[in-house]
Amino acid sequence: MTVLDDSTAPGLVGPPNSHGPRRDPAPLLPDPEPVRILGTPAAKMFDTELQRELYRRLVLGRRFNQQATTLTRQGRLAVYPASTGQEACQITASMVLREQDWLFPSYRDTLAVVARGVRPVDALTLMRGHAHSGYDPYEHRIAPLSTPLATQAPHAVGLAHAARLRAAADPETAEELVALALVGDGGTSEGDFHEALNFAGVLGAPVVFLVQNNGYAISVPLASQSAAPTLAHKAVGYGIVGRLVDGNDALAMHSVLSAAVEHARSGRGPVLVEAITYRLDAHTNADDATRYRSAAEVDAWRARDPLTLLERHLRAAGLLDDAGVAATARAAEDLATEIRAQFDNPPDPDPDSLFTHVYATPTSQLREQAAELAARRDADAYADAAEDEDEAR
Repeated sequence: MTVLDDSTAPGLVGPPNSHGPRRDPAPLLPDPEPVRILGTPAAKMFDTELQRELYRRLVLGRRFNQQATTLTRQGRLAVYPASTGQEACQITASMVLREQDWLFPSYRDTLAVVARGVRPVDALTLMRGHAHSGYDPYEHRIAPLSTPLATQAPHAVGLAHAARLRAAADPETAEELVALALVGDGGTSEGDFHEALNFAGVLGAPVVFLVQNNGYAISVPLASQSAAPTLAHKAVGYGIVGRLVDGNDALAMHSVLSAAVEHARSGRGPVLVEAITYRLDAHTNADDATRYRSAAEVDAWRARDPLTLLERHLRAAGLLDDAGVAATARAAEDLATEIRAQFDNPPDPDPDSLFTHVYATPTSQLREQAAELAARRDADAYADAAEDEDEAR
């Protein structure tokens, strides 16, 4: 078979696909097995203080998930998608970024937002239904939590590419900026994800995509979402480096993500990292996970709890003892106490804020809805005043 197209000189026939880029896929292929460091000789090469800090942050992260889940049961949060079991992914994602870098989280990544410095009460504002976002994205360099799946991925590419263009135009303000987008396995089934990878690959944008493959998109197992060998293999089709890592191995996560971020920062292009992990809790407080997975499956993954694995390793290496465990547990309880205190006196949400920060220039529909809300509030206020006057009589 021969192919003729407009790029072929008259009278000549080029070989198939000669008009497109051709690259050796071998350097892009992901690891044949998930990268693991715990239980291997490589673990001895890790900095001692880094290992202890990872443990401390995992313990605090687990307590944060527990406290947020409790607040939901108490009705103080409308919803909370827990990341219990995925803490190693989110903690390391926040740790490998520099101050100038940007984080683009999904709705399940509240822990990563808190770990990067946002107050828990502000990070959870969206889950309370009080505002579109409770923190200033520019102050923290964290995009708002994204509820629509994978829409944050193209945003990450756009910001990273724009920063590079700005740096080229004004070298004095140049920042070696990396954007890290957190996506779930369900998000990889969305068109936004594929568009983001394609743009990132073509532009060579300094972006890292971290896919937390916890096995399910709500109740849909991965086998019903993708027939790819791994989700990391999807990187190859876009000319991006793919990495596969054990998402419950905190040391492996830190190692692979650090390398991916520096790969992107050095101008060598984007990276797609697939972390194999598991969501130990239900999708949200509104989900009954027993309808689509067995207790035996959950117990098997609970035995690979990232916190348990790291604590076991640290104890065996003589880097952690009972006193250290107790001190870290106390710090976690202090965090839980702080979170509860922040929720004791919640501010009254401003209904008018529903219409701000949606569009730079409000659409006609938004203006109409705002006017309708104002009319209802005026009517309610008039009715309340009339009732008070009747009672006064």
